[in-house]
Amino acid sequence: MTPLHDHAQGCVLCIRVVPNASRNSVDGAVGETLKIRLRAPPVEGKANKALVAILAERLGVREREIILLAGETARTKRVLVKGLHAGEVARLLGIPAAT
Repeated sequence: MTPLHDHAQGCVLCIRVVPNASRNSVDGAVGETLKIRLRAPPVEGKANKALVAILAERLGVREREIILLAGETARTKRVLVKGLHAGEVARLLGIPAAT
């Protein structure tokens, strides 16, 4: 399975965040989720804002094109990236695309 799925508006990512990490990084697919380390703490939405910022930077889209669908207070999140399909997102993040 892959953490990326095509959606009518773009691509949905299943993400497992690790807040309070020593650095921001996209560590790749782990099972059915994409592991992303964030320096931000999981308080007052700081980790969610950092997640949106790192994805926007890596994918070359505006932050408003990244929508948190589920998991606002959880480590496992579902995120919609508008305007990019799963293959493009996989290439930009350096993870295997679905076959």
